[in-house]
Formats: sequence, structure tokens, C-alpha cells
Amino acid sequence: MKDHIRQLVQSALAQLVTEGTLPADLQPNIQVENARDRAHGDFASNIAMMLAKPAGMKPRDLAEKIVAALPHDAQISKVEIAGPGFINLYQNHDALARRLDAALNDAKLGVPAARPLQKIVVDLSSPNLAKEMHVGHLRSTIIGDAVARVLEFLGHDVIRQNHVGDWGTQFGMLLAYLEENPAAQQQGLADLEGFYRAAKQRFDDSEAFATRARERVVQLQAGDETCLNLWRSFNTISLSHCQAVYDRLGVKLSMADVRGESAYNDDLPGIIATLKDKGLLTEDQGAQCVFMDAFKNSEDQPLPLIVQKADGGYLYATTDLAAVRYRHTQLKADRVLYFVDQRQALHFQMAFAAARLAGFADDAMQLEHMGFGTMNGADGRPFKTRDGGTVKLVDLLDEAEQRAYALVKEKNPQLDEAELRQIARAVGIGAVKYADLSKHRTSDYSFNFELMLSFEGNTAPYLLYAYTRVASVFRRLEQSMDDTLPGQILLAESAEQELAAALARFSEVLNALADKGTPHILCTYLYELAGLFSSFYENCPILSAEQADTRNSRLRLAALTGRTLRRGLDLLGIHTLERM
Repeated sequence: MKDHIRQLVQSALAQLVTEGTLPADLQPNIQVENARDRAHGDFASNIAMMLAKPAGMKPRDLAEKIVAALPHDAQISKVEIAGPGFINLYQNHDALARRLDAALNDAKLGVPAARPLQKIVVDLSSPNLAKEMHVGHLRSTIIGDAVARVLEFLGHDVIRQNHVGDWGTQFGMLLAYLEENPAAQQQGLADLEGFYRAAKQRFDDSEAFATRARERVVQLQAGDETCLNLWRSFNTISLSHCQAVYDRLGVKLSMADVRGESAYNDDLPGIIATLKDKGLLTEDQGAQCVFMDAFKNSEDQPLPLIVQKADGGYLYATTDLAAVRYRHTQLKADRVLYFVDQRQALHFQMAFAAARLAGFADDAMQLEHMGFGTMNGADGRPFKTRDGGTVKLVDLLDEAEQRAYALVKEKNPQLDEAELRQIARAVGIGAVKYADLSKHRTSDYSFNFELMLSFEGNTAPYLLYAYTRVASVFRRLEQSMDDTLPGQILLAESAEQELAAALARFSEVLNALADKGTPHILCTYLYELAGLFSSFYENCPILSAEQADTRNSRLRLAALTGRTLRRGLDLLGIHTLERM
């Protein structure tokens, strides 16, 4: 609808240019926003205030001319001028009702495919292998998954890539420790975390062990078959741990999506050679660096992007450059989204700039770092165990389910054990994910089980319950909200109109999320939608409506609300329940 209004305004401006009221060289950015108070319309534009100065007119006078030039349109019932020159537009409720009827009959709920369609690589999760996933991996995994789901829903060709850390010094350390403790291999490396800690302790305590570990890295990189076989076994076990967590989180990642650092190992000499041929390399203390004028420290000294150490070893930057080149030349990506900690912002700015200078990516390929803040404890510091250790992600999910189980059992003691466990799983996992996704991606947030499991406020339990409330309407009719429903939508009451206006915004919200990589705007939308349905439910009787056409209309509105809540939660990776 906003795009439609922008086109109407553009047509009016073109007419004013033809008449000589506006200069011909104007290229205005036409802003159309949702009106804050629906008493003053559904949409508003400040275009007259933006163009008043170049037009040499008072904003309100220009607004009157724009309104007079607006083409007649069946979807707009009234246009008014407010204050110094705001243009307020009211949408035609009959036209809105017809759009919602069409959405109800559409599997995509009236959301059109994006234009243009793109091939988009989503780089997400990326844990370091040889140890279990911890809470620090949660945000990249679930934010990236939600954005990838929305991009797919809008029709884009999405390629998920799990750029796992499966190469480098830590593997030399593990190989050296395995030589000292061969029994660990027979035990199947069951306690991966304990094994890693023990190896790290030896690495820190013994210079001889550290030297041997570095030698094993060289052997591994040189393709020593014994080292490679052990390395593969570490990776297989680690990836199986990761996959179990992904499955439990309901994240769309599989073994086929793994393309770790090791995948680019053979490409790295070529990356260095290309940088050298382009005249981009400078040797600094034996290391090969790329210096770019745009990147300097606080003392105005150039910052290096180090791509090869003095000993010949490669770094994250080298691998990232190889990944950019692969995604450009092999995958033919139009856009690449990197869901990585906000603290890596400078690294990615430099890597992207170097990639373009080297020709690894052209100007048409969008490279976007989708940074995120940290997940903190109640003390505002990064989330840790009571003894200061790193919290395993699987332990966090266990506790979430246990707390949800106790909560659900207290509220519904009559439910059988199997259903209690099913509800607890959906509520517990959903609560952890939603608490994260509902915060702005770039913000830090404090983890709080009590708040995230509350049935009040902008939480997963509240939204899951809101969905079951819609489902219960149809259960009483022994129907489903997915059934074909008779009649058509009629928007007579204000609660119906407000709910309908929100339902019509679903496409706008998804496109904004896809553009900005910010799932919190979908969370906010679903929370507002649930609140509007609650008001509609209380003020507009559905099953007890006196007129059949009114009853059918409200059932259709309820069905579209339920389907939108379900689809929205699914796009966030949250499983809905038919009853709680």
C-alpha cells in the first residue's frame, strides 16, 4: 500500500513539474509512513515540507497543490492536510477488505515475491569445531536462520553457509594431545569439551608440547594422511554435536551447508599471489599486509589487514577473502550476509574493501556484515556459568525446557506426560529464541528466564497462547482456520478496521526485515497483531454474532490472523501449538 501511495504522489509531482510549479531536476525521496493515530488517517507523507524550499512555496500551499494533483484511486477514500503541511491518507475499507479476502485464499497470505529476485548467501552460526557449541553461537545461528527463512519466503534463492572453524592451531594442539593420550580416541572423544580443555592446558603449560602442536599444524596443512584422518574424526564428532543442537533449535542447517575454513586451504596461495599482482601487498615485520587509506588508527597511522604471517601461515582475513571470491565466482551471489559478532565490524569493513580492490568481488555484489551484540547475564556482563566458565548451549536449552515444563504443569496439571513434554519443548526453546530475536540485532541484551517465560508482554509464551486462542475458535466449530470459509470480510467496527490494517502490513514488515536483517521488527509486528486480535475478540463477538454475514466475516478475519501469527512465528523458527 505504501508503494502504491508513493506511485500516486510521484504522478502528482510529475504533473506539477509539467505545470511549472516544481523544478524539473527534482529527484525527491517520497516518504510514506503509517500514521501514528488512525483518527488522522492510515498513512502520512511529509513530501510537501521536503519540497517547499526548492519550490519556493509554503509547505501547506504546496501540499494543497499535491493533493489536488493526486490521481483518483479506489483504494484511497479521503486525503487531508494537517499541521504545517502533512498529507494524511485514509484507505478505503472496502478495498482493504477485498485485499484481505485475496490474502486468505493465497498460500503466501498476499505477500508478493520480492523484486528483483536475488541469489543470497547467508553466512551463519560458524562455531569452532573440536569443542561444543556455547551460548556465544546462539545469536548468529538463530538470527541468521530467521533472516534466511524470510528471504526464502519472499522468493530469493538462499544458500546457507556454515563457515565453521575447522583448521588452524587448535587442531595441531588436539592432534598432539591425542598422541599423548591414545585412549581418548578409543573412547570416541565422548567428552569433547573436556578433551579440548586438557589439550589447551598442555599447550599453555609446556613449550615442548606447543612446539609439537605447531609441527602437527604444518603436517596437517601439508596433507599428512595420519593427521588428516584424525582431523576428520574430530570434525565428524564436532559436527554431529552441532547438528544435534541445530535440530533441537529447529534451525534450517544441515551437514550439506557446512563449508568451513579448510575448504579454502588450497586457494590461499592464489589469494596472496593475486594481492601481490595487484600491488596491494606490503611487507611489515615479515608479515604480508594490505594497507588501505580509509583505515587508520586513533594516531592516524594506517591499519594493516594481515593476510600472511612471517612464518608463512594464513589468517582469518585470508580465508575470508577466499570465501568472498568463491561466493562471487562460483556461487554467483548477488548479496552475501555475514551474521557475526558486532565486535568484528572493522575486520569485515577491511576485508570487504580489500576484496573489491583485488577483484574478488565486483561493485554489484552486496557484502553486508550483519553484526550483533552480546548476550549478557543479569550483571550486564557476557553470560557465564557460576564458576566463570562458558555456558554450553545444550545446557541452556535443557534448563529452558525444564523451567517451561514446571510452568506448564502448574497451569495444566491434567495434561498427560507426553503432551506436557511437547508443550514444554515448544515453549522453552521458543522462549529462548524469541527473547533474542525480539531485541534489535545490534543491541546487547540480558538473559532472564523469568521474563522470557512470562505469559505477559512481548514473549514467546504470550504469542503462542495468542495463536491457540485463535485456534480454539475454530476447534469449537470442529473446523480449522485452514478450511475454506464462506462469505467475505466486512469492516464495520473500528476494532475490525484496526486489525485489518495490521494484517495488510505483513508484506511490508517482511520486506523491511529482508532489507535490514532485523528480525525484531517481525516480533514487534506479531506482538501488536496479537494485541489487536485480543481487542477485536473482546469487542466483536464472533460465534455469537447475530448476522450470518458478520459471523462469516469475523471468522475470516480470525483465520487470517491465526495464519499470519503461525507463518510469522514459523519464519522466526518458532514452532506453534494448537493448544497449551
